[in-house]
Amino acid sequence: MVEPNALYYGDNLDVLRRHVPDQSVDLVYLDPPFKSDADYNVLFAEHGEKAAAQVQAFTDTWTWDATARLAYEEVVEAGGKVAEAMRAFRTMLGASDMLAYLAMMAPRLIELRNALRPQGFLWLHCDPTASHYLKLLLDATFGPQNFRNEVIWERTTAKSLHTRRLPSNHDVLLVYAKDASEATWHLDEAWTPNDPDYIAAKYPYSDADGRRYGLWDLTNPNPNRPNLTYEFLGVTKVWRWTRERMQAAHAAGLVVQSKPGGVPRFKRYLDEQRGKALTDVWTDIAPINSQAHERLRYPTQKPLALMERILRLGTEPGDVVLDPFCGCGTTIDAAQALDRRWIGIDITHLSIGLIKHRLVDRYGPEIAKTYRVIGEPTTADDAAVLAREDPFQFQAWALGLVGARVAGSDKKGGDKGIDGRLYFHDSASGPTRQIVLSVKAGHLVPAYVRDLRGVLQREDAEIGVLLSFEEPTTGMRSEAAEAGFYESPWGKHPRIQLLTIAELLDGKGIDYPHVTGSNVTLRRSQRARGAEPERLELFSAAPEESDPLQ
Repeated sequence: MVEPNALYYGDNLDVLRRHVPDQSVDLVYLDPPFKSDADYNVLFAEHGEKAAAQVQAFTDTWTWDATARLAYEEVVEAGGKVAEAMRAFRTMLGASDMLAYLAMMAPRLIELRNALRPQGFLWLHCDPTASHYLKLLLDATFGPQNFRNEVIWERTTAKSLHTRRLPSNHDVLLVYAKDASEATWHLDEAWTPNDPDYIAAKYPYSDADGRRYGLWDLTNPNPNRPNLTYEFLGVTKVWRWTRERMQAAHAAGLVVQSKPGGVPRFKRYLDEQRGKALTDVWTDIAPINSQAHERLRYPTQKPLALMERILRLGTEPGDVVLDPFCGCGTTIDAAQALDRRWIGIDITHLSIGLIKHRLVDRYGPEIAKTYRVIGEPTTADDAAVLAREDPFQFQAWALGLVGARVAGSDKKGGDKGIDGRLYFHDSASGPTRQIVLSVKAGHLVPAYVRDLRGVLQREDAEIGVLLSFEEPTTGMRSEAAEAGFYESPWGKHPRIQLLTIAELLDGKGIDYPHVTGSNVTLRRSQRARGAEPERLELFSAAPEESDPLQ
């Protein structure tokens, strides 16, 4: 039995096979990156050399190697239409990175189809680089008869022309039904507002009460309709409507004759129209720009408006939505806002931490009680494995335990000793204050505390926190004590705080005040041993960076 809402850390193929039952999901949205190691290099390079292994992991994902060959052979040996498609790709593409990508996608698409209920939809978001190959792979997986639409989303405006090609400014969304005979759109959602120019041209009149209206043709374009040929208001025409319907509309004041002998026209009110029918070209949803309130500085972030339209078209409240490459969590955020249940999967703790932070930002700390995080370390032994195998993932996970954001680099490219930041307020109208965090997965040395004190002073931060796997020495704790206290209206808070992963897993948190309106919460070690760890501390968001007839 699927347990939405759920956030899974791990390989989505493994999660789909072990945790997501067949016919349990109403809609799948996925945005699988292709050759996007450049994007991820931008993302991970912000965090210095610690991220190098993670960058390499993403780069290798799209390379034809032993792992890709094994994935290809497993799909081919399973037989069927997907195997036939993969063999054809091998003949055409050879042992290429594109073949590696398709070999990775094939088993995942099979599992996603299995997860869908008969009435469900899959939306695959891609750019034109791989969309034609993915269309063939989806035809093989779902059957070409279940293809519903290719939606074009204009994601940007063209900034310049190229001498060899026209600029690319759109993404492709390939839409498939699990069973086209059962899957239907929610047509009430398939409308967009009319353009102002259209309204001005088509609805130029207003009643005395201010209701805007237009006058529309009532004649029939087909002249060979004897049953609709009659005289009305002194005019004989082939009309669109029967005489009875025409008379009823006239009695209601909806048939207008501007002058005697003039051809009657239909009075249509603007406020009774649903708008413009939604087509497969979407130009009305802007991408995330540098000033967008929802911007999270995640390279592949999609706008909430895009996801909300997709979910409204294909699901109802209470339906289950799955995103197997959930990234910064736009699908999850949209599903939560629209009262859908959700499942998110990602292979990086950076994404899992960001999603948890995002949900608290928008819905408050109580949101953490409404979903489970599966696959993260829950014991010190689990954390030790993560720290040893992937220090950067350990860093992102540890910051997530205290609700901190992974810090970006400065313009010179270094993190300057800061792995995470946390913002808070200690008065309802006061300035935003800052906590800087450093995470150490390996052996501790006293210099780490001295360095953190220097960072605290340089950044003009109120509190500095060292999160570590190892237990700090007595000398390190003495050094931290020498930094003194930050005083808020509600007491004193150590300016340097040393916390271990074991303490965090046991429920201890950062000691700092947080104010939301008139409510004040002091973050202290106040959770009982054995209680469910509160994975997201209270925090405030970081300051906005400027950065009928037709």
